[in-house]
Amino acid sequence: MQARILDFDASLTRQPSLQTALAAGTARRLEFRDLAAGMRLVARRDALKTLHSRLAEDERLHAARPCVDFYGSGDFHHVTAALLARFSEPLTVVHVDNHPDWVSWPRTFNCGGWINRALELPNVRRVITLGPCSRDLDWPELRLGNLQALASGRLELYPWRHEPSRVLGHYGVGRSHATQNRRIVWRNLADERWDLFVKGLIDAIPTDAVYVTIDKDAFSPTEAATNWDQGEMPLDHVLAVVAQLARSKRVVGADVCGDYSPPIFATIGRATLSWLDRGRGSREPPNAAALNDATNARLLGAFARCA
Repeated sequence: MQARILDFDASLTRQPSLQTALAAGTARRLEFRDLAAGMRLVARRDALKTLHSRLAEDERLHAARPCVDFYGSGDFHHVTAALLARFSEPLTVVHVDNHPDWVSWPRTFNCGGWINRALELPNVRRVITLGPCSRDLDWPELRLGNLQALASGRLELYPWRHEPSRVLGHYGVGRSHATQNRRIVWRNLADERWDLFVKGLIDAIPTDAVYVTIDKDAFSPTEAATNWDQGEMPLDHVLAVVAQLARSKRVVGADVCGDYSPPIFATIGRATLSWLDRGRGSREPPNAAALNDATNARLLGAFARCA
């Protein structure tokens, strides 16, 4: 699997592991900084159209190999929905994140609701989300989470660690949850024996083709530095999932986001959306680039072995 840098925010090109991959020809860089203002948090239609056009041209020139795309901040996680639109065969999406990214309104390409754009694609059979610890699972109906997808089985959601979520409706029983006494009781990954969980997870995936998307805010601050609140998912656990997927399934594509970049906005509206969702945010830790580089290097190696 070849690496590709979709350069929206300059957070990646200063990292030694990706610089080395670029110099060695095992990675290539696509210029997207001119689209960043129109893509951060919510995609403008013109920016999204240009994104699709540049991706199509790059893939026309490099059609032989699948890619793992690195594209910077989780503010751009809705890029995943655009990347998924390239595929026509049935596939399952394995999604690692501290947030479920399942907000059902507004129906735009945005980083908090891109899961719904993915589920609208006719070939996406299921999305499996691993790792959320965030407050997005508190009263999920009020937060407009797509609980219908959970109830139907098209979405499985496994928090790393979260107490039962209060709900008014009934959303059945699935592999990752059960509705009991107006609460959704989650199957917490922190309580699982990991090798058995991964085997059961992969055995139940309904397609041969799998796409993997990783937001590093699922990891603790000792393993990643992001501009969002972070969870507790161990990197080693995620690497074990990727390795087993490579052995048991066909990994047709992947992407990684969650690198720190300052949330700079072109309009007051986007800045307001950011403030409402995450407050003022945090300053870049002094070791952010080195920390993310070390994690990206391990992810790069894991996906390179997926060919």
